[in-house]
Amino acid sequence: MELNNKKVMVVGTGISGIGAIDLLNKAGADCIIYDGNEKLSREDVSKKLKGNKAEIIIGKLPEDITNQVDLLVISPGVPVDSPIVEQFKKAEVPVWGEIELAYNYDKGRIIAITGTNGKTTTTALVGQIVKAYNEKTFVVGNIGNSYTGEVLNTSNDSYTVAEISSFQLETIHKFHPVVSAILNITPDHLNRHHTMECYSKTKENISMKQTKDDVCVLNMEDEELYRFGSECPAKVVWFSSKRKPEIGAYVQGDDIRYADGTTDELMLNVHDMNLLGTHNYENVCAAIAMTKAAGIPDDIIVQQVKKFKAVEHRIEYVATKNDVWYYNDSKGTNPEASVKAIEAMVRPTILIGGGYDKGSEFDMYVKAFKGKVKKLVLIGQTADKIAETCDKYGFKDYVFADNLKEVVDICAASAAKGDAVLLSPACASWGMFDNYEQRGDMFKQYVNEL
Repeated sequence: MELNNKKVMVVGTGISGIGAIDLLNKAGADCIIYDGNEKLSREDVSKKLKGNKAEIIIGKLPEDITNQVDLLVISPGVPVDSPIVEQFKKAEVPVWGEIELAYNYDKGRIIAITGTNGKTTTTALVGQIVKAYNEKTFVVGNIGNSYTGEVLNTSNDSYTVAEISSFQLETIHKFHPVVSAILNITPDHLNRHHTMECYSKTKENISMKQTKDDVCVLNMEDEELYRFGSECPAKVVWFSSKRKPEIGAYVQGDDIRYADGTTDELMLNVHDMNLLGTHNYENVCAAIAMTKAAGIPDDIIVQQVKKFKAVEHRIEYVATKNDVWYYNDSKGTNPEASVKAIEAMVRPTILIGGGYDKGSEFDMYVKAFKGKVKKLVLIGQTADKIAETCDKYGFKDYVFADNLKEVVDICAASAAKGDAVLLSPACASWGMFDNYEQRGDMFKQYVNEL
């Protein structure tokens, strides 16, 4: 869609909304930025805009607003079934999110990654591999770099590697990656998507506009994705940690291999990597499958996998204090992700859990403690819910804390020499922290101050 001189309203004044306004200004659109929070001041929003032009509306919208607007752009935090979105849909005004808006201006090839867990690690690895092959590579999305902020730098010979959440996939229309991946689908964000069926279909939207000339990489060990493989519009390439697919990357013993239907080649040994745990071997398999599909030579792929180090906030080593090892897994924002982190621990572990309640159940989280977790320190909105689950399974060694500083002090006092302390909350950070990055950074600060 050509947006020059078109009236576009952006909902949300956070990073995503401000990024959208910046891109729309450069594209020559006539912008409105809206936020329903009446406590916001126009002056604060104006400062955020940093010189970009936009009419600012706070609180109640004018009744005839839908007649004035050609396109509505919503931030990921705005549900697609919210009254404002329904109002514009009813008026037949197109509704886009940040991903669709940026895609409208992307001139290069797009590699897109989604899934409940492993997105950030896999996106960072794929980005590193592709960038080693082509310097004109932009790694964007939930990984911390705005797609709207980078897209005008793309060219016919560039690559965009994008980490995309389910929230962002709710508002795509023409978004068309040449290579996509769905890493896994496990319960998450059910307070937003309401059912697993809805959540799964939203994730699968990533391949919606793909054809058999494109590739979608899927997890062979995920029951829903194995089913989806038969109806996916793209050519399916699998990855697996348990068995050999006809076409795809897989783990066999300590080796990661790739089968293309006729040949079967060794890519590398897991001990040649800096990543720990089966979940990371799966992430590497997915990255290999994706980059091979994108045409990246094997020698570059293997070289970069060997060089790659864990991303910040994902089982990140922080420090050793008094012979106790501290790890930051603040990116573990759901039970499935945290289970992976617990399973990767090789020392008796004091675990830090709890946070914002997204409607998750914690049975799998607590079940993973056996033989790994010696003590649990709980914090946040879900503390009581997790404690009840602990009681259910007979795990009694848990305590409560009021803030993260107190948590770290409790862990330091409780840990014996040779133990590990792991922040892997299994919950979102909202309510106590701005985001999981802030939570992880504060944890690292308090550990380093011990």
